[in-house]
Amino acid sequence: MTRQTYPTSRTVDQYDDYHGTVVADPYRWLEDVDSPETRAWIAAQNAASESYLAGLPARELLRRRLAELWNYPRRQAPVQRGGRYFQLRNTGLQNQDVLTVAESLEAEARVLLDPNELAPDGTTAIASWSVSEDGRHLAYGLSAAGSDWVTWHVRDVATRQDLPDVVQWSKFSSAVWRTDGAGFYYGYYSPQPEHTLQNVNDSQQLYLHRLGEPQTLDRLVYERPDHPDWLFEPVVSDDGHYLVLHVQHGSAARNRLFYQDLAAGGEMVELIAELEAQYSFLGNDGSRFYLYTNHGAPRGKVIALDVSRTAGAALAPLETLIEEDADTLEHVLMVHDQFVALYLHDAYHQVRLFERDGRPAGVVVLPGIGSLHQQELPSLTGRRADAELFYSFQSFTAPPAVYRYDFASRQSQPLFAAPVDFDFAPYLTRQVFAASRDGTRVPMFLVHRRHLALDGSHPCLLFGYGGFNVALTPEFAVDRLAWLEAGGVLAVANLRGGGEYGEEWHLAGALSHKQNVFDDFIACAEHLIASGLTSAPKLAIQGRSNGGLLVGACLTQRPELFGAALPGVGVMDMLRFHKFTIGWAWVSDFGSPDDPEQFKVLRAYSPLHNLRPGTSYPATLVTTADHDDRVVPGHSFKFAATLQAAQAGSAPVLIRIQAEAGHGAGKPTAIEIAERADILAFLVANLGLAAGA
Repeated sequence: MTRQTYPTSRTVDQYDDYHGTVVADPYRWLEDVDSPETRAWIAAQNAASESYLAGLPARELLRRRLAELWNYPRRQAPVQRGGRYFQLRNTGLQNQDVLTVAESLEAEARVLLDPNELAPDGTTAIASWSVSEDGRHLAYGLSAAGSDWVTWHVRDVATRQDLPDVVQWSKFSSAVWRTDGAGFYYGYYSPQPEHTLQNVNDSQQLYLHRLGEPQTLDRLVYERPDHPDWLFEPVVSDDGHYLVLHVQHGSAARNRLFYQDLAAGGEMVELIAELEAQYSFLGNDGSRFYLYTNHGAPRGKVIALDVSRTAGAALAPLETLIEEDADTLEHVLMVHDQFVALYLHDAYHQVRLFERDGRPAGVVVLPGIGSLHQQELPSLTGRRADAELFYSFQSFTAPPAVYRYDFASRQSQPLFAAPVDFDFAPYLTRQVFAASRDGTRVPMFLVHRRHLALDGSHPCLLFGYGGFNVALTPEFAVDRLAWLEAGGVLAVANLRGGGEYGEEWHLAGALSHKQNVFDDFIACAEHLIASGLTSAPKLAIQGRSNGGLLVGACLTQRPELFGAALPGVGVMDMLRFHKFTIGWAWVSDFGSPDDPEQFKVLRAYSPLHNLRPGTSYPATLVTTADHDDRVVPGHSFKFAATLQAAQAGSAPVLIRIQAEAGHGAGKPTAIEIAERADILAFLVANLGLAAGA
């Protein structure tokens, strides 16, 4: 195989002293994404990658096939407000989903907001939306080019006309309406007109915007300048009596819980003042609060407490309503005056119902082994007073279908099934368990053709994440269909660090235990090989964000184990991740390089710092975007430059840098198809699939 040539990446004499250890950072200049030199480097790297990818016979065939598979109508679970039903829809190849509204479930939906009309290239997306309780007004946040920065607008639902209201400099925030519809709460940051996509985001403030007033008159509701690392997630109780504030400390799976009595007025009360566990407000009967928590219950439970009986730092006696179970309680909401509880059973979903006093009230029977996730969030919608619950079910081989559960009949009714032009019959999904280095059983979903010969001949794509309490469930993706169709095997690993088995599972893969995540992933890879499903030259690993870190770490630790690696928007520099945008918030999961002991752990696995010159690394396609203001692209830039310089083998090391895109959310369909076709074509070329399969 001809050895790939790469654009020149200049090195500089940059050295940093970390607690007495001097560490070189020769590509530091690549952190400045807007400098002329970095822009030239981006152009040169993209040109080199395009030259390689353009020469792959499967590329255009895969683009066409993905466009065919992608071209199917999609709908999310509807949201009911004021008797109106709001729903995101897509006809198939629309770059962005369109928000619709209907006066009833039987009525024809009309377009309420079409972001495709706002930008010809599809790079303006609805980042978040919220409807007032009476269904009259829509607050919608727009994001440009994939950025996490959001600008809020307000639209009159009846007329489809925007009000003059515009709210800027909001990030990591939803719009939470007051029950009277007079305005909404939102998270705000001080304006950052320079280096907007790289500056550290701290000192969030909570504001109230009142309809019809300019943002300059918005009222500051709460701030904590003494704790710049606090993030505020507000909820208004259904009765409008309380503002409840979930106070996050970075990305920790724990939070404080404050509240303010809106009816009586007064200051914010620190109900849960210590960062001891996770607490989520579910609802209330007067001063009786219902909460989800994992305090003393790593897999979650539901409790009640009377806030009127709480004095000072002493909590009122807690009443456990729903006890901790062997399965993980992932999400709870109140619908039909009941608790709707979403459980994870070995990483797939089950729904159980409970009365307000915690007595079991049945189950919502799901169509099979699958997931109720939609874009990483639980897809369950309903309000406490409603007689119906909506959900969207999907699996690896079943596209999202929308259902309505009727509490009176205790039956689910299908509302929408996505018609995908694909024959799912030849494929099966099964679950296996791999033994990690310390003996821990690690679950893994496998999807492949039936009656597969276990002769090690099949290309396999192993996907993982393993962090931040995030569970990987059976979710549908069009590019995975094309992979299966080409003869590939899909494996999705449920690693420690995730939320599949509660907080203990999460903490077993965080901070000083982070190496467990990589050991789990490597064990899954070895299991796939030992079982005869694949072989090392035909095994590819893939992950995004924290999953990109996972791929980078395993790539450096066991380069001989993989035939290809696909790190996407990864956290690759574990010594400087906390210096950009929201990176400081990840210290709760990663630890801080400013701490001498945590530095040692981070340095030991940091992908950027463990690449070794003269090593034969597998074929690698790094993907990132120039507007990623969550994991700044400098991570991927420096990693790619270092890996290209270190590569001793003939396998290609490429980086694909998408312009006018961010971390992933809001990416236009056309860009998604092009990127995923390039990834699949890269795998076809480097794992030995038939070209154009």
